[in-house]
Amino acid sequence: MNTDAFLRLEGLAKRWGDHVGLRQLDLNIQRGEFIVLLGPSGCGKSTTLRLIAGLEMPSEGRLWIDGRDVTSMPPAKRGLSMVFQSYALFPHLSVAENIQFGLKVRRMPAAQRAERLARALRMTGLEGFEDRKPAQLSGGQRQRVALARTVVADHPLCLMDEPLSNLDAKLRHSVRQDIRALQQDLGMTVIYVTHDQTEAMGMADRIVLLNEGRVEQIGTPEELYEQPATLFAAGFLGSPPMTFFPVTILPEALKPADANLPDSCVVGVRPENLDIGADSPEGLSAQVENSEFLGAETLVYLNCAGRSMVARIPGRAGFDEKQNVGLTWDTDNVHLFDETTGQRLDSRGPGAAGSHDRRDESNPVGQLASQ
Repeated sequence: MNTDAFLRLEGLAKRWGDHVGLRQLDLNIQRGEFIVLLGPSGCGKSTTLRLIAGLEMPSEGRLWIDGRDVTSMPPAKRGLSMVFQSYALFPHLSVAENIQFGLKVRRMPAAQRAERLARALRMTGLEGFEDRKPAQLSGGQRQRVALARTVVADHPLCLMDEPLSNLDAKLRHSVRQDIRALQQDLGMTVIYVTHDQTEAMGMADRIVLLNEGRVEQIGTPEELYEQPATLFAAGFLGSPPMTFFPVTILPEALKPADANLPDSCVVGVRPENLDIGADSPEGLSAQVENSEFLGAETLVYLNCAGRSMVARIPGRAGFDEKQNVGLTWDTDNVHLFDETTGQRLDSRGPGAAGSHDRRDESNPVGQLASQ
């Protein structure tokens, strides 16, 4: 275990009776890293955040922040700040009063408070809004007040629990950029919880992908997308998602070159790597269901032997509904998994640290192979 890590989780687990919220999480986070906890509802990401914050006590394991064992410490003694989904602003206080509230509680001198307030307002683009009440602000501005409160607190660790989920798509993108820029300017270590893979891919230095309380994979956004360690990771990251084919149904031209692959091998292909052409013995026969022109690309929805899938084609693609086509791909762009264990088979590219050898009972190939 790396004892030099700024934040260290060792064997962290949480149970409530028979329900397991988190299973034996080991994680080292360096000072200044932006870490995203990603996964579906109920995967353990919010539980992990609450354990780090001290809002929950672990059933097993230890937790260190900046070399201090804080496993049993209350939240106020851990030296961290939190940004919530709900903003948690006082409606009767002005923007300036909301931002400085914690500093007043800590009895910080007025001159120092004013200096920190001015800095926070400048960094979050809230200059001129000091006297407004939360009801007079947009959702994005309210979230910036919550961020400004983090700036004045001057804690080296910030925990963010789905802070953008109440914002519309345009605001989410704008505030996402604000958060990342603020984190880099301040050198803060951020642990950010989301179920939105776009947020995770766009913001994270590293992603911790969780599923049913277990770590599926830990790595950079590029590693998780280009080298998913498990079937779950491959199916969760990517929109539209990866398509999976049992190797036994593929024509020889579409099978990987490795002749020693087991019959339980599953071939995964990203939508952008699917090529659509004329139907032929070298490809898989499919039928176009419909298509969506999105400007820079077209999504083509296909049916292949009763299976639905999506191909991403650059620009405009002219296909008719019910048109019969053939699917092919470059075998260098495929991902290979064992359907029984759920684990990656090929070892090309960067390693997949943090994966666990277990079968994902909900993987999307279980029904494919039996059809």
